[in-house]
Amino acid sequence: METEVDVVVLGSGAAGLAAAVVAAKSGAKVLLLEKADVFGGSTAISGGVVWIPCNALMSGVGISDSKEQARAYLGKVLGNKIRWDLVDAFLDNGPDMVDFMHAHTELRLIPREHAPDYYPDIEGASTGGRSLDPQIYDGRKLGKWFAKLKRPIPQFMVFGGMMVGRKEIDQLLGTFDSPKNFLATARLLALYARERVSYGRGARLLQGNSLAAQLLKSAIDAGVELWSDCRIDQIELVEGRAGRVTLNRQGQAQSVRARSGIVLAGGGAAADAAGMRAHLSWPDHHFSMAPQTNTGELQKLAVALGASIDDAVVDPVNYAPVSVFREGSREIRFPHLFLDRAKPGLIAVNARGRRFVDEATSYHNFVRAMIAQPDGAAVPAWLVCDAAFLRQYGMGLVRPGIGSRKRYLAAGYLRKGATIAELARSIGVPEEALTEEISRHNRFAAAGHDPDHGKGGNAYDLHQGDPRHSPNPCLGPINRAPFYAVAVYPGDIGSTRGLITDDQGRVLDRERRPIRGLYACGNEMNSPMAGTYPGAGITLGPALTFGYIVGRSLGLQTRSRETPKE
Repeated sequence: METEVDVVVLGSGAAGLAAAVVAAKSGAKVLLLEKADVFGGSTAISGGVVWIPCNALMSGVGISDSKEQARAYLGKVLGNKIRWDLVDAFLDNGPDMVDFMHAHTELRLIPREHAPDYYPDIEGASTGGRSLDPQIYDGRKLGKWFAKLKRPIPQFMVFGGMMVGRKEIDQLLGTFDSPKNFLATARLLALYARERVSYGRGARLLQGNSLAAQLLKSAIDAGVELWSDCRIDQIELVEGRAGRVTLNRQGQAQSVRARSGIVLAGGGAAADAAGMRAHLSWPDHHFSMAPQTNTGELQKLAVALGASIDDAVVDPVNYAPVSVFREGSREIRFPHLFLDRAKPGLIAVNARGRRFVDEATSYHNFVRAMIAQPDGAAVPAWLVCDAAFLRQYGMGLVRPGIGSRKRYLAAGYLRKGATIAELARSIGVPEEALTEEISRHNRFAAAGHDPDHGKGGNAYDLHQGDPRHSPNPCLGPINRAPFYAVAVYPGDIGSTRGLITDDQGRVLDRERRPIRGLYACGNEMNSPMAGTYPGAGITLGPALTFGYIVGRSLGLQTRSRETPKE
């Protein structure tokens, strides 16, 4: 069987859906093929934040920005790995992408008034406005397609299927603190109960699930044809250009002809353990949060056509510390992004029982500090807290509150000691060192200043801390027995190594010439951030932007081809 369309998009994350929507809105007939049985890719399980400097929405929260500021900031962070053509394309087109999405699609983004970039003291950094959140979205608008939207990871839901935001977590924990909290919680639970009966989970969508849902609805409205369960076997050249995809769909061999172009947007290769092994510092102790379908097959097919993978990146993946819960044959991974590390009353120690990092730093930099420790002393690292911290904030998979922890203790995920010395023995670090380190940290907490590692010493740290705590929102004592620890390992939320492209998203061959008809965006293309992590949303921001650039280009090509020549 052969199908013929203008544009074939491979992958249904933010980049693929953006490319499909924009191309379709520009007049192209678009077919999107997804490897999994559901749509949304890694976007659907992400935090959903989109980083776009100079976007028009910033003025609504009283923040001004300029390309010059953003360029200065990225120049410092990316260093000598920077590709200015990609950075300039991102900065020039990102604001236009937001305007287009708001004018022509279902997607709505909301600027964070206060969201400091991850290097807040570097020239050009912003304290807010560049990071945008997708609006809370009613998944019921997808109709029958709601069942085809990839679910968030269970660890980021409560009551078996309800999504909640950061502010709502505090509200739920303080349900009985005020009539206002009680009524708000009651409304949320009543809505969730109704939706659980009809849909098997909550339809009130936040974060990346909301972003994926809005893009999926936009694709449906734009007339994009959507196929799931597609294994891509080959990309073929037709008359010197990438023009045909052969695939297996639900056990049936098929062929799709693309008149204008083929877009690679399958999410990259972070889940390809064998392929990533040579590029990771501790491959035997590295845990990726990328979907298991993100194994880089599309990159390999492009390489067969003459493309190359870009190794000129600072880091091969976007790092995040990950804890691992094992129970029988079951394994659950949890990324420690922002819920616990920055809060007052937690430290991270290495195998010597010593702190080695500002615990509130970005997840990417936290792992960089882990792997920089000599002899793997921080692989794993241990997050250490006391009973008061665990009850108020939780740690990893252990939720805050007074619920039972027996399951996590029995599995060894959560370690416990009646004294600090007993905890040290439980996690295998020197008792005297851990006792000294916690005592030293408690003195810093009382003073509100951490001279060793600077926790709570910059705008980013303070934003992640607890503003109700003083004198420093990130520093609190560890003194209420029993004491607890969770091991964290190097992990990631996606790869940065991708196909070498130009600033239009065209895949380049080994002589740096465009392979006609072949495009890449999202984690399939070489990281516009050069394997660094400047701020919240630096994966999804470029993914949407280059999806927009590619979709617009393919739409223009389609219209040009269809316009009769005089």
